[in-house]
Amino acid sequence: MISVSRLLSPPFYAIQRSLVKMSASVTQTAGGGASRGSMAIKPPSHPTYDLKAVIELALAEDAGDTGDVTCMATIPFDMEVEAYFLAKEDGIVAGIALAEMIFEQVDPSLKVEWMRKDGDYVHKGLKFGKVSGNAHKIVVAERVVLNFMQRMSGIATLTKLMADAAYPARILETRKTAPGLRLVDKWAVLIGGGKNHRMGLFDMVMIKDNHISAAGGIIKAIRSVDEYLKQKNLELDVEVETRTLEEVKEVLEYVSGSKTRVTRIMLDNMVVPLENGDVDVTMLKDAVELINGRVETEASGNVTIETVHKIGQSGVTFISSGALTHSVKALDISLKIDTELALEVGRRTKRA
Repeated sequence: MISVSRLLSPPFYAIQRSLVKMSASVTQTAGGGASRGSMAIKPPSHPTYDLKAVIELALAEDAGDTGDVTCMATIPFDMEVEAYFLAKEDGIVAGIALAEMIFEQVDPSLKVEWMRKDGDYVHKGLKFGKVSGNAHKIVVAERVVLNFMQRMSGIATLTKLMADAAYPARILETRKTAPGLRLVDKWAVLIGGGKNHRMGLFDMVMIKDNHISAAGGIIKAIRSVDEYLKQKNLELDVEVETRTLEEVKEVLEYVSGSKTRVTRIMLDNMVVPLENGDVDVTMLKDAVELINGRVETEASGNVTIETVHKIGQSGVTFISSGALTHSVKALDISLKIDTELALEVGRRTKRA
């Protein structure tokens, strides 16, 4: 399981909010310097993704056309409070840097302090952050902040478990992310210690089964890609999916005799599930031995927390898992003004 020894008695430190430019690839503080701590792991780069717009959409869908009617009815507009982030279960926290962006967008005067940073371990019952300022604005931001943090922390926690079990192979996510949250989901994978697969359809060529079928065969598909990249003067890596050892041999023969951009072979569904719940990785190992380091290898299919260690020992370079993002269980986190009552209730329900 996750080691917590290095996280005992962490210092309480304040983190300056970070302002993210629209590309989501450059992150700076208002003073121009890199943010210390919360932005230690930057979001992946994307040419068109607008992180600020995603935050605005999340806030707008919550506020509707009237705003928070409950806040307006119950909380004096000039009331100042402190609210604390509470972990309700053990895991890896993620979304701290994004939370700061949301608070900044709602009210730049809010002060945010953290006892943990993105990627750190939190345990059930831990106060790991504080936001102080206008009560109305804090409560308005609360659910949007928690929705992002809980999802990202769930992804980061599962990624950490899978990455540790997969070693020495590296764990990758896929494009099976929540619509509109591609960059956020993949950011959480990085925070959890995983490595990003391609961001989208634009930054890597990935020849899959449907491309192969439509092109008339695996070699025809690869040759067409090589010709296209040369014509368009594009410098992109190419991955090709194989489903049999015969296809692996075909690709290797082409790679050895042609100038190609193929850098990785996906070994799809070469992990065979057994009736006893175990998996047979014989075919996967055979494929890895055939390739013999000439290109990177990626195992895909039947990857679970129970099987990933055995797959990682096969010699593959990477293991991809769609479950990291498409089947995520959110990590339970709350933001409370009255933390003592919240902890009392949490202990009663065994959630603190």
